[in-house]
Order: sequence, then structure tokens, then C-alpha cells
Amino acid sequence: MPTSTWQKSSYCGEGEACIHVAATPTTVHLTESSDPTGAILTATPATFATFLTALKTTPPLPHPTIHVAHTDEAVRIHTPDATVTTDRLRWQAFLLGVQAGEFDHFTADHFTAE
Repeated sequence: MPTSTWQKSSYCGEGEACIHVAATPTTVHLTESSDPTGAILTATPATFATFLTALKTTPPLPHPTIHVAHTDEAVRIHTPDATVTTDRLRWQAFLLGVQAGEFDHFTADHFTAE
């Protein structure tokens, strides 16, 4: 999969496993660097943009195609095609990055192919 460099939230510590985002000209990819399944969730830039918008609300709104499920120990981000699993601390670091606009450049409004 040709992608630009994977990016994680600045709220995730150096060298720590975290949720990572990367993109091609037509897709945005999300993965958890410590997920043993190696799952990669894929969405269009427009879908990813609405997902980010939903996550920026308090409390976060549900998204029609990217679902987030919390358990005591894990957070699962899933679509019909993939499930990415992380823990609550990594999810919180990702959310802080989303709220700070760190991933906005991956959206349909801001994404430009390199």
C-alpha cells in the first residue's frame, strides 16, 4: 500500500504504540501500531472528515460507517471491512490529537496529493 508517512498524535509519547493515520490520494488509513492483527481501517477522505467532526463534539457523536466501541480494557474502531483495537490511553491520545486538528490535513477539505 503506497502511503505517505504514518502519523500519530503528538499526545502519544515518543516510541509508544499509538493509533497511526496515513493517506493515499483517494484513501485514509488508520491502524494501531501494537494491534497484533495488523488491521488497517480504510476510508475516503470525506468519510474520515465526518469521523473527525463527530469525534470533536462533546460527547463524541456516532458516525454512520466508522463505529467506536468501548469495553473496560479496549477501544475498537471498526467498519464492515476492518477492526482496529487499541486501549483507552492510546484512544485518548488520538482524541486529543483530533481535537487539536492534528489529522485535519487528511480530510477531503485539506488533503492534497503529493
